[in-house]
Amino acid sequence: MRIVIRADAATHIGTGHVMRCLTLANALKEKGAEVCFVCRDYSGHLGKCITAEGHRLHLLPPATQTIKPEPDPARIPPHSNWLGESWETDLAQMQAVLDGKHFDWLIVDHYSLDNRWESAARSSCDRIMVIDDLADRMHDCELLLDQTLGRNEREYRPWVPEDTTLLTGADYALLRPEFAEWRDYSLKRRAKSKLEHLLISMGGVDQPNTTGQILEALQYSSLPTNCRITVVVGDKSPWLDNVRERAGKLNWPTEVKVGVSNMAQIMAESDLAIGSAGSTAWERCLLGLPTLMMVTADNQSYIATELEKTEAAILIGRNAKASKSLLEASLLICSDKEKLDFMAERASQICVGQGVSMIVGILYK
Repeated sequence: MRIVIRADAATHIGTGHVMRCLTLANALKEKGAEVCFVCRDYSGHLGKCITAEGHRLHLLPPATQTIKPEPDPARIPPHSNWLGESWETDLAQMQAVLDGKHFDWLIVDHYSLDNRWESAARSSCDRIMVIDDLADRMHDCELLLDQTLGRNEREYRPWVPEDTTLLTGADYALLRPEFAEWRDYSLKRRAKSKLEHLLISMGGVDQPNTTGQILEALQYSSLPTNCRITVVVGDKSPWLDNVRERAGKLNWPTEVKVGVSNMAQIMAESDLAIGSAGSTAWERCLLGLPTLMMVTADNQSYIATELEKTEAAILIGRNAKASKSLLEASLLICSDKEKLDFMAERASQICVGQGVSMIVGILYK
């Protein structure tokens, strides 16, 4: 099977789209598929991560149009300004680098692209799969995945053809296999809940430096005196020096780790996390890790609302601004063993880590 994936990572987009596609690509490669990626040459494009996993990478030219990090409701689709080109130019550039090759599946994970791009791309593939979590634009595809907790098929039915197969909900979360491998250990150690290890991880880029804001808010908090803190930042973070400076001012032993490769282990060995409501939320749920949650991008609002309903996480801030009062109150709540037990149990019920294998099976039908 031959598969091409169109997805981007960048400082204005984040890393989540490429990382979840990479998880799927690795599983497909294990089944014998030949997978290549098409990504634009943005700052922070993650090309080295893709090629390190043995996949071919085609880089499109740098964007020629002004990119604004915020969506524009007046445009169609609202995130089209993230692309840096018209959809017609993007498609033409992709087809040029693919050099006439034909693929069994084209997988598209991009907020800037809709049914116009997808329909025109059909000359390059037999079938199209879309990965989305916004439900805000038309798609032309055989298969659509939205791994968001609480999402249901009805929300996408107006946006896709009648015969499109819809996969919705956290059961289909694209999680790397190491998270499933650490699940049993992580859940067993939570039988003795305590708040002795706090993890802070706000995603691969963290453009607004939410990490630094949280460290500042923690400076005079009521964390237990025997607690230690691990701060994980991506190697593309523009705020690393600032984060290290603020971490050094805390009253608790604090380690800053950059570009880690053992995130599943770090999460499994943590008692509480402060993290964004992005795709890493499903990793924390799989490991039963209670979370104080931040909304750092508009597209995370739905996820945050649904997670808060389950009581697996507590929302402490929106729009990349942590509320010091909410953080302090939440830390007091989470110092209680029964509260940590309850949150861990609720989180662990959200997904069990079989999403990738289910989707690979569907793609091979």
